[in-house]
Amino acid sequence: MFVRKQLLSCALLFSLASLAAPAPVAADTIAVIGTGQVASALGPEFAAQGHEIIYGSRKPSRGEVKKLVARTGHGASATTPADAAKDADIVVLAVPGMLVEQITKSLGDLSGKIIIDPTNPLQRGDDGLFEFGVETSNAELIQAITPHAYVVKAFNTLNWRTMIDPGTSGGPVSIPLVGDNDEAKAVVASLVEGMDLEAIDLGPLRHAHFVEGMLILWINNRNVGNQPFDYYLRKVPKD
Repeated sequence: MFVRKQLLSCALLFSLASLAAPAPVAADTIAVIGTGQVASALGPEFAAQGHEIIYGSRKPSRGEVKKLVARTGHGASATTPADAAKDADIVVLAVPGMLVEQITKSLGDLSGKIIIDPTNPLQRGDDGLFEFGVETSNAELIQAITPHAYVVKAFNTLNWRTMIDPGTSGGPVSIPLVGDNDEAKAVVASLVEGMDLEAIDLGPLRHAHFVEGMLILWINNRNVGNQPFDYYLRKVPKD
């Protein structure tokens, strides 16, 4: 019940939403769709905050999935993606960025759920560098598919290692959040802060294109051998 208890206080950090607010949710059940590196980073972290994790996998009985469930602990389990999403309050789409539209459509009715989108629609350009693979953003595609869900872009601007070990150099690692519902962003901000990361509200979902572009700059900079970096967005006092 962690998020339910924190929802109203966290919501005070945000302005009123432009969409109708979702009903307060228990949010003690989180479906993590996928079992790759991002899922393996976020699932155990959320479980450690007291949430029940259900992994969605095409092969939930696979050995590596069983190991992830055991490592996650706290009553974690694995089932098919659609069944995981059906029983969840929050759905994390820890899936390949260019498959997010197809996978989202396969999950059934997600109305009323908070959807966390950590994906990036990356494809290789003619010069070998990454570029956008969609015209708008993955977050906006997800919202169009699930108009009655609450999509929050988060966890897409850093690699999985930094998610679980942010370190202390340079300040707290920032997790930009965008979305059209401020209560939903408040719930996700609670998860972020519980990982010793810093949530930064960057506005409505239409800004997801820019946030996804942050990852493109980050990954291309590393691929060409430049000095790697992480994002530290410094908060300043309001006037």
